[in-house]
Amino acid sequence: MTTTTARPGLIWMALITVYVIWGSTYLAIRVVVEADIPPILGMGIRFAVAGTLLFVALLLHGQRHLADGRPPVLRISTRELRGAAIMGALLLMFGNGVVAIAEQTVPSGLTALIIGAIPLWFVLLRVLAGERPRTLTWLGISVGLGGLTMISLSRGGIDGIETWGVLLLFLATISWSFGSFISPRLGLPRNGFVASTYEMIIAGFAMITISVISGEAARLDVATVDPSGWIALVYLIVFGSLLGFTAYVYALAHAPLSLVGTYAYVNPVVAVLLGWAILSEPVTGIVILGGALLVGGVALVVSAERRPPRAAVANSTTSRRSRRRLPARTQQG
Repeated sequence: MTTTTARPGLIWMALITVYVIWGSTYLAIRVVVEADIPPILGMGIRFAVAGTLLFVALLLHGQRHLADGRPPVLRISTRELRGAAIMGALLLMFGNGVVAIAEQTVPSGLTALIIGAIPLWFVLLRVLAGERPRTLTWLGISVGLGGLTMISLSRGGIDGIETWGVLLLFLATISWSFGSFISPRLGLPRNGFVASTYEMIIAGFAMITISVISGEAARLDVATVDPSGWIALVYLIVFGSLLGFTAYVYALAHAPLSLVGTYAYVNPVVAVLLGWAILSEPVTGIVILGGALLVGGVALVVSAERRPPRAAVANSTTSRRSRRRLPARTQQG
């Protein structure tokens, strides 16, 4: 059952929270790396702390389940734990972690645009698996990839961007898309909060370990880190990973997916505007034109893919139940 009409104000508050917060995470990551916080270490701290806080919150909440005789919320099977570890590696380590490395040279707005192509790659993976998208979906993919090619080959027409940074962003988008594609096959915990908790904890501490072993962590000089870097890191933990995700869960549970899915093409626009307004990042004609094509293409794909085929409509109860399940594969910076 959906309560879309019951609390429209809260629904839109949740959606705006997702738009602004997840759109702003790219800017926050840029501030973190510019403040000389090593990117892998910074993102490791982000997810390790956020995951731990969410774990404690779920543990406290789970006491009610024990009082009612229900199983502990955080109890998961070995298969579910393995699935969470795989998702944490694909989405958080090779997704967000690589994004942070790339943002050492790529502005936050341009980063968000390239990452915004994830829905396009996701549909192409489904094509490789034998699915046949709608004509409108193909149109969206063509338009979106055209815009992505334009801004990627020219590096947005912005001086100082290294090619390796753009290539790393492609790696991040492909990793994120592949994780999204295989997530239904991994047997993840059905509770989205539980799945994300284990994904963040596993990926967070793994990134911290990698940072220490590789020597990256040794580059951190706490005394020389600009305070803005610590503020941005706290913002990523509290707002990006906790509040933003909670708002997304609420919106997903109370609003149509056709509405919730708009975050996929709104976030890059928010990121570009924030990068320009706060960090004075250049917004070139190539960024505007290529970004418009990319965002427009993603909007077409999201619109087309949110329309269930007639066969699915006949089984609307099952369809609603499957669509309401929250896989831990949401796109965020």
